[in-house]
Amino acid sequence: MNLHLFEIFEDNLEYIKKVFSGCDDVVFKEFNAANNQCFIVYTDNIVDGAAIEEMILTNLMFRFQGGNGDAVEKKGIAIGEVKESDKMQDVLDAVLLGDTAVFVSGYAKAFIASTKGWPSRGVPKADTEMTVYGPKDAFGEVGSINTVLIRRRIRDTSLKVKRMKCGRRSKTDIAVVYIDGIARKNVLDEVLEKLESIDADMIIDSGYLQQFIEGSSKSPFPQIQLTERPDKVAASLYEGRIAVVVDNSPFVLIIPAVLNVFFQAAEDYYQRWEISSFLRLLRYSAGIIAAVLPGFYVALTVFQPNMIPTSLALKIAAGRGNVPFPTIIEVLIMELSFELLREAGVRLPSPVSSAIGIVGGIIIGQAAVEAGIVGPSVVIMVALSGICSFVVPNTAMVSSIRVIKYFVLALSSVMGIFGFWMAVVFVLAHLCRLKSFGFPYMYPFCSGSENGSSDFKDSIIRLPIFMMKKRPIFADATEEIRMKGRGR
Repeated sequence: MNLHLFEIFEDNLEYIKKVFSGCDDVVFKEFNAANNQCFIVYTDNIVDGAAIEEMILTNLMFRFQGGNGDAVEKKGIAIGEVKESDKMQDVLDAVLLGDTAVFVSGYAKAFIASTKGWPSRGVPKADTEMTVYGPKDAFGEVGSINTVLIRRRIRDTSLKVKRMKCGRRSKTDIAVVYIDGIARKNVLDEVLEKLESIDADMIIDSGYLQQFIEGSSKSPFPQIQLTERPDKVAASLYEGRIAVVVDNSPFVLIIPAVLNVFFQAAEDYYQRWEISSFLRLLRYSAGIIAAVLPGFYVALTVFQPNMIPTSLALKIAAGRGNVPFPTIIEVLIMELSFELLREAGVRLPSPVSSAIGIVGGIIIGQAAVEAGIVGPSVVIMVALSGICSFVVPNTAMVSSIRVIKYFVLALSSVMGIFGFWMAVVFVLAHLCRLKSFGFPYMYPFCSGSENGSSDFKDSIIRLPIFMMKKRPIFADATEEIRMKGRGR
């Protein structure tokens, strides 16, 4: 229940002090302004102290000549964003978010002045989505700055920002960003409905939010794209997609997301289409190899060695001569060792992590072969699978491939080549069944004709930009044309 402010000035002061009892970082200041009793309340260290001192205190104490509530707002508080509220909870939330609440005796409403001054690390460089070409800036932890980075790239009045709060206790600021007229209204309504239906104590990061609003929580594949690059978000908004900016998180959600977008990099559009197409083919091939190679190796060497060329089969058999474990155990030892090295590299500082990854991989692999624990062919196979997983540009998709790899490996180790193909068919069927906010996850490889097959131009092969005249299927049908000619 949202309690109304008290009619008596002193009651408001007493109640707010009681609520913030024990909060030493909450500051109260009582003073007189034109023969009126006043007090302000704000949270220290997350406000702009100079603005409070000059625009509120100095103005009210020494310059304000008196008047009603409108006069206080228009002449007494010299800050651009000021709003009135008669709800106690609105005042408490504003104070915790870095605003300053101003109370004046004889007036039954509080003035909430925007004085946010959050500490931040500025605009950082992209760490997880690095590129050679294109912008280098990335999102930070301050949601308002992240929104500015998007507006800087889309100077259009149709760019809309809907703000809301999520989390009963955290009251995290969330901004839903879209281009009016290009984004589909039904998708926007679904996003807003899912956000408003969240009933949780806290939303700390965009990763929390993603798990609440994605369609299928049982699937290992991400159905919402996370990115730290403002240029990627801007490009997605032009395509008719919707961005969700979460305060305190350097990653922005992009909705909807199909399989194809996870193999695209921002750099693809900053260089020639021939190079981008070659890299796309490389990424798709690497993703498939990373997911199926260990299972395929076990299925062939254990159940169908006659399918391997004789000379190669003899070399594999000779390499395993002193290995005491079955092939599946041998593969699992190396795969899990690689996973441990990967996790160790992530947790350690970057100068140490690179050394751990290179030196650890070489030493462990060589020592395992010399000790007769694994064969050299398994080391090569696991290393190739691991390298291929690093080629995929999206971290969430890499994690999904790592999970699928063990599923394919398990069925292959039990039923051989039949189990391998069964696992592949099962994964493909699961991908075809998935949807992201109403869009088929395998689009445009499934239902590609829905948009006149134009989305194939930006799939495994990226055609020249001037040939991609239509927006992707995510956009509203009335705004499907994004360019009319190549120009001179």
